[in-house]
Parts: sequence; C-alpha cells; structure tokens
Amino acid sequence: MKLLRVGAPGLEKPAILHTDGTYRDLSSVVPELRGLVLTPEGMSRIRAVDPASLPILDRNQRIGPCVDRVGKFICIGLNYADHAAETGAPIPAEPIIFMKATSAVIGPNDDVVIPKNAIKPDWEVELGIIIGKEARYVDEADAMDHVAGYCVVNDVSERHFQTERGGTWDKGKGCDTFGPIGPWLVTPDEIPDPQNLSMWLEVDGHRYQNGSTRTMIFNVVQIVSYVSQFMSLQPGDVISTGTPPGVGMGIKPEPVWLKPGNVMHLGIEGLGEQRQTVKAYQA
Repeated sequence: MKLLRVGAPGLEKPAILHTDGTYRDLSSVVPELRGLVLTPEGMSRIRAVDPASLPILDRNQRIGPCVDRVGKFICIGLNYADHAAETGAPIPAEPIIFMKATSAVIGPNDDVVIPKNAIKPDWEVELGIIIGKEARYVDEADAMDHVAGYCVVNDVSERHFQTERGGTWDKGKGCDTFGPIGPWLVTPDEIPDPQNLSMWLEVDGHRYQNGSTRTMIFNVVQIVSYVSQFMSLQPGDVISTGTPPGVGMGIKPEPVWLKPGNVMHLGIEGLGEQRQTVKAYQA
C-alpha cells in the first residue's frame, strides 16, 4: 500500500493511492495516519477495505507529511560509505545517532525556509523507516516485524550550525521545515529489498546526488535493532537512515549551499518524489 495525507496544514485527511492513480479518502476507516493506526492491527483495517469503494480526493490538493504527529525523528549519520569518503570521515564502527526536532516535519512539497543567521544550508536525500510496532531491545532477526513502511526524507541541514557552533549535530538539523517526509508511506510488501533502491536529488535541475541504498554501511534491519538498544521505538517514530554522496558541503573545489529561490527535486525508487522551493526567513 501507498498511504498519504492530503489537505491544508492541520486539516489533512488520511488517504490511499489507488492502483488507478486516484487518492481515496480513508477518513471513514481510520482517523489519521499516526500512532496505533500504524500497528499491524491498524494497517490490517486499511488492507481490509477495497479502495475503489472510497471517495476520491482532489489530486491537486497539498500532500502533507505521510505520518501525523511523528513521535521521534531519529537520524543516522555518515551511513553511506561513499558519503563518508566525500566528507573525509572514517567509516563509523557503530551507527551515529542524532535527532531532528519533530517541529521540522513538513510535507514533501512544502517550502523549505533558510533559518535566520544561516550560512551553509545543505540537502540530503534519505530513506526513512516508519515504525509500526513498539521495539525495545529487538534482535535483528525480528526487526522487520516493527516496520510499518518506508518514505522519502530530505534531511535538510545547516552545516555551520551543525559543525561550527559547538555541541551536537542536532542544532543544524532540527530547524523548522528541515524535515520533509513523504509523499507516501509505502508498506514493506511493496519494497522487498530496501537495500537496493536508487535515490537522487537535484537542485535547479542539476543532479548532485545519484546513489543507492546498496552503499549503506548499516542496513535497515541493523539500524532498527541497534536504535532499539538505546531507546524504545514507538508506532509513528521515523528513522532517517543517512545519505549518499553529492551533498553541498562535499562539492569540489568549492561547496555549494542552498539559496532562496532554489528548487530541490528528489526521489527514491518505489517511494515517490519530493519538490521544495527554498525561501528566505522572514520575521
């Protein structure tokens, strides 16, 4: 299944992408795409319904974040061997965990706003894991039992805040609008091998990132198991799993940073595409 949320901010309706390309309203089946709705029991309620029997929604409406009220927004840093190489960083011995503020979450095509005092805003196309079942000290063999689906994430970053302002990475990652997710939550039955997905990102039509999940250092199963050793994972949590090479800070001979008016266009095989216009901060 491909699930999405359609409508103005705060007024989104849960929906399913039907095989005929229409968006079908799930409001009569589930109240939202969050929390317990993402558990195996909640998803089975959606699977039991024939999408053709549901009302059609206007495809011209805004698409919201594919998960409502994200619980935790967890990220894995330097998780692609080729991205680590472009930054000059050593391959991590264990996954690097940091957090994005949930207030960063926006829809896949909403505007990205460069924060006040930003110097080095950057982009990162990433595979997102959406948790559908509580996970605590999970073995790798059982990790997939806890995955509700996958989505596209743009881990927008401010590198000056991230690496030059002291402390952890979080302050350069959690700015408002720095977490576009969606367009869809795609269930695992549609993505039989999450470790073999092409992924790309363009800015103003120039392709900077052109990678594959094949080069991930720690795979989906390892990440879910590993993170669950340090914190419980709840339905509606999102884990962003790292980015391939081609980020702005890695461009030679000079880094390339986002500017107002830029348009980011990105996607992952089987998971859909995003498009964001970059705007300047206005008080």
